[in-house]
Amino acid sequence: MRLDNQGPHANVARLGKNGGSRSGFRRLARRVFKLLLGLLALFVGVVLVQGWTAFGKAASGARLERMQRSANYRDGHFVNPQPLHNDYWGMFGALLHASDHVNPDQPVAVAKLTPESLAKPPPSGLRITWFGHSAMLIEIDGKRLLTDPMWSERSSPISWLGPKRWFPPPISLEELPKLDAVLISHDHYDHLDYGSVVRLNALGVKFIVPLGVGAHLEYWGVPLNRIIELDWWERTELTGLTIACTPARHASGRFLFDNDSKLWAGYALLGPKHRAYYSGDTGLFPALRQIGEEFGPFDVTMIEAGQYHRTWPDWHSGPEQAIRAHQRVRGDVMLPVHWALLGLAMHGWTEPVERSEVAAREGQVVLATPQPGQPFEPTLQQPHTRWWPQLPWETAAQHPIISSNAN
Repeated sequence: MRLDNQGPHANVARLGKNGGSRSGFRRLARRVFKLLLGLLALFVGVVLVQGWTAFGKAASGARLERMQRSANYRDGHFVNPQPLHNDYWGMFGALLHASDHVNPDQPVAVAKLTPESLAKPPPSGLRITWFGHSAMLIEIDGKRLLTDPMWSERSSPISWLGPKRWFPPPISLEELPKLDAVLISHDHYDHLDYGSVVRLNALGVKFIVPLGVGAHLEYWGVPLNRIIELDWWERTELTGLTIACTPARHASGRFLFDNDSKLWAGYALLGPKHRAYYSGDTGLFPALRQIGEEFGPFDVTMIEAGQYHRTWPDWHSGPEQAIRAHQRVRGDVMLPVHWALLGLAMHGWTEPVERSEVAAREGQVVLATPQPGQPFEPTLQQPHTRWWPQLPWETAAQHPIISSNAN
């Protein structure tokens, strides 16, 4: 007969000890989960408080009623004639295969720009100064227009989070010559920057925007009499310069619950001597031909060629389709934009211009590639200097961008 401690009570003791360990682990797991949930709630709360004003405002009243009358407005939001298709699972997978050169590891070469260099009107009557991404000063037939100004440190509703710009603005907003208007293509943060709007509003500037975007501006203090809202194909006049709001294939939204609540667009600038076209953000779409027929030919086009990926081919054209868009609208000189300031996609930062050059040669298109901050006159000169570094990049064959329903 055994008198040791191997009887049934010992088993109960061991089970109790193991059960207590499991219970303790569960309590610890619950505490960690609550802590993480609390930290997440705190983070969201801080973002909401700090970004509340920059999020903007929903349209209401007469503005909303006008939006609802638009042919592009259905079921509470704006729509594209050719819907946007996305490969969401592919997007997540693409993050694992991003280029090692999404952001530059050396300072970006920026031209020195002074107020004096912009003080005199351009001899040709048409001058473009690109500031990186989609911000440009367009001087055309005596008028000065600024597109999608993004002068803040980050493309974000808050100052400490979000894509950070790669170089300071070549010139301050206050040092620019007197502007006749600011053109906003849509309300994404890299195109409608709250900080820039506030500074420009202090200068008394007029804003021309797609339908609904005026709600943001009015909320931020821009007087209603300095806001012009346009639907696709509508026009406004600036004493001798006609500005036509043109279709684009894209989206809008500044918060989780306002997707496509405001319109997106491009612009055709029609002067007595010159014509220019800015695409805004867009995928390739059939109505580009109609834009060319109605408003072209254009002395210069400024078409977005960067921040693309095969998993969202309808949102952004990519370099090769940007060249096709230029041809469809009947452009002469093309300036590829929407690159060289922010890392918003997984391709190398120099890839858009490398692929644009190849496609331009194949399509016999005149391409201008000025440094950010370098003014040029498209009808007199087409700067084509290689100011960016030699870095690895994927070709069109390796990473094709093909928009659906684009013909």
